[in-house]
Amino acid sequence: MREKITNGLKFNYNTSEEFLALNDVSFDVAHGESLGIIGRNGAGKSTLLKILSKITPPTKGKIISRGRVASLLEVGTGFHPELTGRENIFFNGSLLGMKRKEIENKFEEIVDFSGTEKFLDTPLKHYSSGMQLRLAFSVAAFLEPEILIIDEVLAVGDAEFQKKCLGKMEDVSKSGRTILFVSHNLAAVENLCSNAILLDQGKIVAHGQVDEVVRKYQASHTLQGTSSWERKIKGNEPAYFQKIDVSLLGDQPSLKLRVTTRILSQAEHKKAFLALDISNSMGITIFQAIPELTPFIHYSLNERDIITEILLPPLIPDVYKVSAWMGSHNTETICWNKEVVTFEINESPTQGRNFPHSHHNGFMVPQSSIVNG
Repeated sequence: MREKITNGLKFNYNTSEEFLALNDVSFDVAHGESLGIIGRNGAGKSTLLKILSKITPPTKGKIISRGRVASLLEVGTGFHPELTGRENIFFNGSLLGMKRKEIENKFEEIVDFSGTEKFLDTPLKHYSSGMQLRLAFSVAAFLEPEILIIDEVLAVGDAEFQKKCLGKMEDVSKSGRTILFVSHNLAAVENLCSNAILLDQGKIVAHGQVDEVVRKYQASHTLQGTSSWERKIKGNEPAYFQKIDVSLLGDQPSLKLRVTTRILSQAEHKKAFLALDISNSMGITIFQAIPELTPFIHYSLNERDIITEILLPPLIPDVYKVSAWMGSHNTETICWNKEVVTFEINESPTQGRNFPHSHHNGFMVPQSSIVNG
């Protein structure tokens, strides 16, 4: 402990504090395995990939890898901003240990997949982040490293490119190469990976088949304010949601969701609609509820509570999130609070079902029966 005196005031502070981003992490990845790495923000996922990529050395322990490793951790990693796109393809390929002839054989495929043909002779520093991402991924995927390490960087790309990337990664995994994939998109992890590890506060808390690890993560992924949310500061919008409460009524498969929205108007505005979006733990919107088809929320100096009851379809067990939207038209938003309250369904909508639900088979279970005897 040291003391410091400033303007007659005495401060005590520690000279150092030990923080372990990863603590006693040990696992094996077999040749040709696709391993997903999941966990909350700050769990140590990106640090782990940087160590595996040999960008950051571990303070203790060691990494043993066999084969060429290609990493896509940040946009532009392994690229030089002053070099052109064409030069960076050869530069990055050489860093992966590729010979010039190997790079030339894959050059046209890389350019075609990345969609950067018109800018090949432009310095990389003039590329947008999306263009850099497309080129970086294309180089990493098409130059055929034995081990491909990919972080959440794919979230930078547009939806169409993300779909292309995931398709290419599936092709890579089927070709017998090894993939380590970090993502908050649990659907992508389940589709791409056979096994997964779950990190929490720098430690591995689960390691096994991807479905089982994802379910454990979802079970522990409870958010603050699972039944109520209240705005802490005054909004700037002409009208805004001051408070949102949710509660479940009834039993499976006939559950109702009651949503109470408290609306405060502070300036004149057009009459507005109310819409409530329900999304699952993977962030996929399942449906949208619009209780009134004509605008009914008008300017008022008084707070207004609107109670909406939603007859839920037979949803599978999961943690669901509710977003509240208010606007005079679908293109004229007044206020929108995304995924601020949650509710959890623990029971199957199918009575007597004794095997777990999987997102691979959809998000709800409709009633069905055989009618031909």
